[in-house]
Amino acid sequence: MPRKKRKERLTGVGCRIGAMSSIGPGVLWAFGFRFDVTVGGRAIRVLNVIDGFTRECPAIEVGHRLDADDVVAVLGRLAAIHGAPDYLRFDSGGGFIAAAVADWCRFNGVDTIFIDRGSAWQNAWIGSFNGELRDELLDLWQFDSLLEAKVLIEDHRIGYSIIRPHTAHGDLTPTEFAER
Repeated sequence: MPRKKRKERLTGVGCRIGAMSSIGPGVLWAFGFRFDVTVGGRAIRVLNVIDGFTRECPAIEVGHRLDADDVVAVLGRLAAIHGAPDYLRFDSGGGFIAAAVADWCRFNGVDTIFIDRGSAWQNAWIGSFNGELRDELLDLWQFDSLLEAKVLIEDHRIGYSIIRPHTAHGDLTPTEFAER
């Protein structure tokens, strides 16, 4: 009987083993939008970013209107600090399928993963974060202004990443987990 060919073992953060896997910090960033309104009825749009491995939330962008240029600006800021990821995962909304985002990804060697319509589980990390943001802040608070929304949502981001332990990380915070 012939011997089975031994599979080569993949190691290291930079190994690409598939778009649905996140094998190290900075390999996969998940993006998603949340919406709310001020007391006066003005729309608030919230762009959330989660690292698929550490579950850190390195950025939340809050504005009355956020478009593809805003997504690219967030990508640029994060890449300048952390380096560009291997993958970006998001839905096929206009802010993500725009030419500006595609150009940024191509220029930075980043692959895009669009989740299938009705398949939120494919972007579960951002879905979970968005649900917590909704349950713990957006449904409990009426923002008087965009500035108030920015401050309180940033506080939530910091608490989520730096203060709150996550059971998936052995009760470490995402930031502590990333540092180890």
